[in-house]
Amino acid sequence: MRFVLSGDSDCPIARIALGQGESVKTESGSMVYSRGVEITGGLNTKKKGLGGVFSAIGRSITSGESMFITTATGTAPAGEIAVAPPVPGKIVELKVDGANRYRLNTGAFLACDEGVDYTMVSQGLSKAIFGNTGGLFVMEVAGTGSLLVSAFGDIMALDVDPAEPLTVDNEHVVAWDASLDYHIEVASGIFGFTTGEGLVNTFTGQGRVLIQTRNLANLAQAMHPYLPTTSN
Repeated sequence: MRFVLSGDSDCPIARIALGQGESVKTESGSMVYSRGVEITGGLNTKKKGLGGVFSAIGRSITSGESMFITTATGTAPAGEIAVAPPVPGKIVELKVDGANRYRLNTGAFLACDEGVDYTMVSQGLSKAIFGNTGGLFVMEVAGTGSLLVSAFGDIMALDVDPAEPLTVDNEHVVAWDASLDYHIEVASGIFGFTTGEGLVNTFTGQGRVLIQTRNLANLAQAMHPYLPTTSN
């Protein structure tokens, strides 16, 4: 993927170059502008007909993912599409190939090459109940090409070693190596009431985890006292 990041470093947009006939897949609603590009939308599934409709609805309900996916295809030698995430923060590129596959938290996906594909893999009922990592299913990417992910705040990469598991607040997880195992649990006490922490995600194995330095749940909680209320 040929792209540049423009704008403020904390609120960038990704400007993706497309030659004639080249395509990228982007998160629905993420387009800022385009030129020399044809934009098509479709259900977020490979199934056709009525089965595809129900499949897309089911994926949206069980994974928190959009029902729709947007494909941008260059119609001129110098086509361009710019995309941006819905919240301020960083955008980073992940290389996907046979040795590098990733799983993504809800809302992390921004765009990917046509050669990058993804599937929804089951992550177990306990992880679905106790988490913000995709509900019953979580997105796993494979293939060959580039993947753009976004985060709220900055993005940091943390290495996981078999001898040293990594525990991350669940709201801060962006993406992780698909080879890592993980489980979600209460930080301490009764849903973290004794420490102020909530659910945490513990990763084990050998690989890397990408985290975001801020989370929307904390922002919403901090803003709540200042929001207007209605009265009858």
